[in-house]
Amino acid sequence: MNAADNNFQEIPRARGRPNFENLLAVLRCENPSRPTLFEFFLNERLYRRLTGHPDSTPINPFLVAEAFRRAGYDYVTFLVPGMRFPQRPHASLASHSLNDGTMITDRASFEAYPWPDPDAADYDMIEALGRALPTGMKIIAYGPGGVLENAVAIVGFENLCCMLADNPELATDVFEAIGARWLRFYERCLEYPAIGAIIGNDDWGFKTQPMLSPADLRRHVFPWHRKMVSAAHAAGRPAILHSCGNAAEIMEGIIEDLKYDAKHSYEDAIQPVEEAYEQYGARIAVLGGLDVDFLIRSSPQAVYKRAAAMLDRADRRGGYALGTGNSVPAYVPDEHYFAMIRAALDRR
Repeated sequence: MNAADNNFQEIPRARGRPNFENLLAVLRCENPSRPTLFEFFLNERLYRRLTGHPDSTPINPFLVAEAFRRAGYDYVTFLVPGMRFPQRPHASLASHSLNDGTMITDRASFEAYPWPDPDAADYDMIEALGRALPTGMKIIAYGPGGVLENAVAIVGFENLCCMLADNPELATDVFEAIGARWLRFYERCLEYPAIGAIIGNDDWGFKTQPMLSPADLRRHVFPWHRKMVSAAHAAGRPAILHSCGNAAEIMEGIIEDLKYDAKHSYEDAIQPVEEAYEQYGARIAVLGGLDVDFLIRSSPQAVYKRAAAMLDRADRRGGYALGTGNSVPAYVPDEHYFAMIRAALDRR
């Protein structure tokens, strides 16, 4: 179907039933049986619009799962409630400095920090959500932030950099305290058959380089991700890395050391997904990638055309699922999102 033939204001509907095996094929760098979609999360407006609920309807995991199903996904992403690393509230919810909210500055504040108990999270919700899913659909569990993300949130980025240089023992203890609890959270999630895969969501980079030196990442962050991926593989599940920023210096480690099955989050200003697929697609699955800025600024016809071209690029080669470069925030026009997923749904 030509892009000009589409009414992108209309909500596209999925054809056929969910089948998580298609995403598993992508994660094995194989060709799925039909074009497959991947998204980390959408937004509240889309969740309500896709399911036909009014604006006053509270968002809950069951509504989100129904929205994912109706949009043509083979899974729903889910964060188990009750596990988070406490942070001080930021002055602005829209934007804040990476130096805001410092809670650990020295050994005394480290000892006083209210470290969470990962075993106290509400894992029963996995079973409840799993029972509500249609046959063929699975849950992809993601974490309460990542190892580096939480370290930055509770120490502050500049303070963390100084701590690594001036008090490396304390910095090591901070990463250990976060990492051990973060890993235990995923180990508990993997106990449930409804979990089809896990996402290690941990932003590691700025636009031009990693946030910490590759040596510091390998010393303090990568060991926990390696253990998490290993736990997933031991349980027979794939592991997806969602990490924003420039990963060029650490991509070999992501593939060969950490052994992630897939990488998510791409930005045209860093490396367009088309280039990333050509460079890495035979060794690690590439998920999403249509730049969010491109989605916002381009016409629905241009979005459809690029999405279709990316699907054509991966056709018969495999290892790719269509989606955005990061997520679908509320400032992405609905018709632009619909244009993107319609490029996949039209081929089913």
